[in-house]
Amino acid sequence: MYEELYMEGKTAAEAVERLIRIIELLRGHKGCPWDREQTHESLKVCLVDETYEVIEAIDKNDWDNLEEELGDLLLQVVFHGQIGQETKFFDLKSIANRECDKMISRHPHVFLKNSVETIDTVLEKWENMKRKEKRLTWMEAMDEIPKSLPALRRSYKLQAKAAEVGFDWDHVAEAMDKITEETQELFESYKDGNQAQIREELGDLLFAVVNTARFLGVDPEDALNFTSQKFIRRFGFIEETAGSRGRRLEDMTLVEMDRLWEEAKRQEDTLLNKSEVK
Repeated sequence: MYEELYMEGKTAAEAVERLIRIIELLRGHKGCPWDREQTHESLKVCLVDETYEVIEAIDKNDWDNLEEELGDLLLQVVFHGQIGQETKFFDLKSIANRECDKMISRHPHVFLKNSVETIDTVLEKWENMKRKEKRLTWMEAMDEIPKSLPALRRSYKLQAKAAEVGFDWDHVAEAMDKITEETQELFESYKDGNQAQIREELGDLLFAVVNTARFLGVDPEDALNFTSQKFIRRFGFIEETAGSRGRRLEDMTLVEMDRLWEEAKRQEDTLLNKSEVK
């Protein structure tokens, strides 16, 4: 009955059409109970999870896994398109056509004239066109940055938006000075024991750190993830080394664990120096 669905599409269009038909079947009367119950709302967590799994595959340079995870992400788009079609708000065709129209209108340097643009001017025009298309004030454009984004990433985008109109430091040293200022204010709030003020000052400190990261051309999410992985790696060294010496982490003092932490750092530095020599 479904023999044709087992056949791989020979073109990208045929492959996507195959996926559309599978989702239609799963959402149908004789389909899967779980798939039939899904809504745009219930699928939000799936969309977030699949997006991060795509990013994880990219970070690991795992191209086979990336192919699989991109397929899972595509499934989410098709799924939402099918639900939109059933509710008569939109469908996958209107989603794709709307995006095509947007790409054409926001790339006039490609579709309307032959001119050479720099990456910076292209990005600036892109953001300006986005804002003008929706007739947004600058504040409204900021407020449109999704609140569901990771907080570091959202603050990065907010600061970049403000910088477009010149609301920015002139030098990175000024941004770094702001970190020092916010650190002191956080310490004063801690001494006062004002929890609400501590929360506010901690947010200000993180915001200042993100601003410095932007000046330095570093994605704060990437930097923090890198450090988190480093922490896991070094903590693993502590646990493994302690075990090899017949010790349990739970029975060790902080001073003992800190010695192993420094040992882990020295080992990493040695390995790094060897790789640089090669």
